Amino acid sequence: MTKRTAFLISGGGSNMEVLVRSMDEGHAAKPMLVLANNPQAGGLARAQMLGVAAQVVDHRGYPKDRAAFEAELNIRLDAAQIDLICLAGFMRVLTPAFATRWAGKMLNIHPSLLPLYPGLHTHERALAAGDVAHGCTVHEVVPELDAGPTLGQARLKITQGETAQELAARVLVLEHKLYPAVVRRFAAGDHAPIFLA
Repeated sequence: MTKRTAFLISGGGSNMEVLVRSMDEGHAAKPMLVLANNPQAGGLARAQMLGVAAQVVDHRGYPKDRAAFEAELNIRLDAAQIDLICLAGFMRVLTPAFATRWAGKMLNIHPSLLPLYPGLHTHERALAAGDVAHGCTVHEVVPELDAGPTLGQARLKITQGETAQELAARVLVLEHKLYPAVVRRFAAGDHAPIFLA
């Protein structure tokens, strides 16, 4: 059965675009909806260019009420009969209730080798710690932040003297390889982790 897939974004949506383009005829997932919490998200235009329905649920319309914001997300996701959610640069922390509602059906990519550096500023933290390796992790979303089962990791060697911005750009290249590979397998029912060097 084809997994009707939604993408949650906040910004440019480069991971979303890579995932949508990877969903060819033989893929077990089909792109159905892009949801942004920011009406200025560049990924909205990318979605339209790719022929994927794009909608906005602006979180600023729900001040101090994450439950109401997420209830509106659920209305849109349910209306599109979504089976799988891919977080693709979605910069809002989701509540445990939302994560539980979509348990086993929601994936995220995080720019670190989890369990190292959950949360923000991962590249700066890896450099400050003097790490020799860094990378990205695709995981299932659970109520605890960046703590779900690992479905894939890709790693690279940190180059002496590189900046956080340079490191982020190199990790993004890995994200664009790892996320589509994991989603392809996950949508087909294979949850075994993938590790890319």
